[in-house]
Amino acid sequence: MIQYLRSLIFVGQIYLMMALMAVAFTPFVLFYRPLAYTACRTWCRWVRWSAAWMVGLRTEVRGEVPTQECLIASKHQSFLDIILIVSEVPRPKFIMKRELQWVPIVGWYAKWIGCVPVDRGRRTEAIRQMKEGVAAGRAKPGQLIIYPQGTRVAPGVSRPYKIGAGILYEELEQGCVPAATNVGVFWPRTGIGRKPGLAVVEFLDPIGPGLPQTEFMKKLESVVETASDRLMADAGFTPLP
Repeated sequence: MIQYLRSLIFVGQIYLMMALMAVAFTPFVLFYRPLAYTACRTWCRWVRWSAAWMVGLRTEVRGEVPTQECLIASKHQSFLDIILIVSEVPRPKFIMKRELQWVPIVGWYAKWIGCVPVDRGRRTEAIRQMKEGVAAGRAKPGQLIIYPQGTRVAPGVSRPYKIGAGILYEELEQGCVPAATNVGVFWPRTGIGRKPGLAVVEFLDPIGPGLPQTEFMKKLESVVETASDRLMADAGFTPLP
């Protein structure tokens, strides 16, 4: 009960800080767009810092943080893996579901840092929007982040990898940095409760350009799922049969 109350206060204050930081940063971002990255990074680091002492949830980013232009294909378990990636990657931009662009503050900053909105669930249209958005965004160099499973997936749940990551891999002709995580063990997909422990996002060895799409997708799924299972096991998570 005490942990739940601490979690409730923690969740309330991070959204309050989001609003306060938006008030502070937005007038400057309107005149100098690169400050949008600074604003996003500042808020994400606030969340990480406050999580440690308010709910006992420490966070860590492992591996070599990508700083060059590349595709990042990450396991997605909750909002926390987004926070960890944005707190460290210099110029992040996401493939995101279109509805988010209408969310106050989140939608504004997503647009300013070059995120690409797509219609989730409409495969052909989503692929077209993704290609067009990526082509238009080439003028904004950075790290393009996609969640190959297309949505948040709870620990222990199996969900297929979608072809979008493979299409972007071929389209961009760049290397791909896979990323694994265990954040869902402590910060669930939905709900208020946050558990103490060590939440990790780990950047893995890059997959070089030029692989056939099918081979790339098999390799991506294998390395991300294997590393995520290891991180979750280290966190004490035991999947149900």
